[in-house]
Amino acid sequence: MEKEIEALKLQLQLKEKENRRLKELLKIPDPDTCISHERPELRTCLTNAEIGRYSRQLILPEIGVQGQLKLAGTSVLVVGAGGLGCPAGIYLAAAGVGRIGIVDYDEVELSNLHRQILHSEGKVGMAKSSSAASACTQLNSLVQCVPYRIQLDSSNALQIIKLYDIVLDASDNVATRYLLNDACILSQKPLVSGSALRFEGQLTVYGYKDGPCYRCLYPKPPPPETVTNCSDGGVLGVIPGIIGSMQALEAIKIACGMESSFCQKMLLFDGQEGIFRTIKLRPKQPKCRVCGDSPDITELIDYQQFCGSRADDKEKSLNLLGKEERISVQEYKQILDNGQKHVLIDVRMQVEMEICQLPTDNFNLPVSCVDRDDSLASLKDHIQTKSAGDEDLPVYVVCRRGNDSQVAVQKLKNHLKSYSIQLKDITGGLYAWAKHIDTNFPVY
Repeated sequence: MEKEIEALKLQLQLKEKENRRLKELLKIPDPDTCISHERPELRTCLTNAEIGRYSRQLILPEIGVQGQLKLAGTSVLVVGAGGLGCPAGIYLAAAGVGRIGIVDYDEVELSNLHRQILHSEGKVGMAKSSSAASACTQLNSLVQCVPYRIQLDSSNALQIIKLYDIVLDASDNVATRYLLNDACILSQKPLVSGSALRFEGQLTVYGYKDGPCYRCLYPKPPPPETVTNCSDGGVLGVIPGIIGSMQALEAIKIACGMESSFCQKMLLFDGQEGIFRTIKLRPKQPKCRVCGDSPDITELIDYQQFCGSRADDKEKSLNLLGKEERISVQEYKQILDNGQKHVLIDVRMQVEMEICQLPTDNFNLPVSCVDRDDSLASLKDHIQTKSAGDEDLPVYVVCRRGNDSQVAVQKLKNHLKSYSIQLKDITGGLYAWAKHIDTNFPVY
């Protein structure tokens, strides 16, 4: 009993030590109680410390003392403390922007660290907004950093945005893009928008000096199933690093009174080819619902309903099949344990198959190839070989998280009508397997 008490005391001491370390790491005031939301102080001269810190940009004729004072009197809101928001935030802090607000509802995860450079292994589990604000403050204590651990929506966006001069869209979903666009137009704030996926990035500035807004270019949101984010499609970490840095550059130029390079223009970056291209955008549209001559959107709406998708960058859970068309990972584990004869189809890409696979023979048919005649012919041959005359051989479909597998089942039912088989998908996919069956199974 005494040994157990001593062990518990030791654990308590270790927890207290860790709490002290985390508190020291995150010396960030509570934005609701400790930080003034008044506009940054407008000053007429720089201190010696500021002159020394910003000397390399002070000698630029385009910046100078007056430009630096303008930066110190500017506030910028960064929406998203991820791959785009991290480089944008740190360069805004380095440049001496007076106040930087950082909005993010999420916590730091290990999978963030290859691109979200303000976080670290020691911050896993912390609020991203506080982690990013802490890093910015540690770089430049002269800058006021305000973390907001919230998800922006129609009830709070205008209230926060009105406190800032410039807004950076560093989000990763369509609903938030429309929300920020409308809120910035209604608040008359320039919106510096960036995006990154795989090896490609985009950048433009909306609603600035009579330029078009996001709705001018995209009056209607795309179908949810056509939208891919980093979680689904992947991204090389340096790509959002490049685009986020350029978002900071545009915000700095706007703050200093310089011309933005991407008003009514869009930057397209191809990381594989190392090519930057700039395309001209259509002008502001007179019939735009929010910035046109007779707008009918005069207040924020329900953007999740408008877009048909959630306002976050998390994996979406589809529900395309009925319960009778799905089995749980526990049920599939029982099938494996019983040695039941079956066919397993894995609909992930080949590069994902190299990461991990279920511990059984499977047939790889990427969901993008399900409608191809050659792929279907190979699948039919595989089923016939496995069945050895057993027409009732069940077929199960698996993917990463249980979404693509449902799509594949729907399509395969049409292609395999002549086969007398039971076709089901595995609910939750490999993610559910790792969570409920094998906790050592790789998660990506």
